[in-house]
Amino acid sequence: MSEETREAVELPSSTTGAMFDVRTITYVAVTVAMSAVLFLIKPLAMPYGGSISLNMLPILFLSLYAGVRPGLIAGVLYGLVNYIQAPYLVHPAQMILDYPLAFGLVGLAGLFGTGSSLKIGAGVILAGLLRFSAHFVSGVLFLHLFIPDAAERSALGDPLIYSAGYNASYMVPSTIIALPLVYILLRVMTNEGTRTSD
Repeated sequence: MSEETREAVELPSSTTGAMFDVRTITYVAVTVAMSAVLFLIKPLAMPYGGSISLNMLPILFLSLYAGVRPGLIAGVLYGLVNYIQAPYLVHPAQMILDYPLAFGLVGLAGLFGTGSSLKIGAGVILAGLLRFSAHFVSGVLFLHLFIPDAAERSALGDPLIYSAGYNASYMVPSTIIALPLVYILLRVMTNEGTRTSD
């Protein structure tokens, strides 16, 4: 999309005004609410937390469309909301890793901008990898608390491999599903902005 087109339709970025202007707060609130609703639609929920879901989609879109700062704020806030929706707590540090930090990192999707489909794809993949990393570290550090039984834990094998496989089983599909949807949403908003500006 051209810079002129993007400027015509992009949400107000915090770089062009106050960090917490009313419009940005509204967009962040809508993003958090939409993520919470999309979380309820999940074909697969994992036994120790995590699910295949579209709850990343609004955060990805906001970060790419409005900028990293609103995306980060929305991600952290949604992480806290997601903890209320599906609480799974074995340690305070685990809660931070799996909820506000994991979803806050999704807000970094806009780091590469939206100048091309390649940049959009790179941003979405980066966000997915960063969220996966937070869950992966949580799984490695707190596996003994997730699965207290030593014999059952031993049967799972290497904690690094187990955590990687467990978290990839829902993060990879969630990221793959979100990728084309984010691109379509951005294209739709670009076309709508072009018609409005005309």
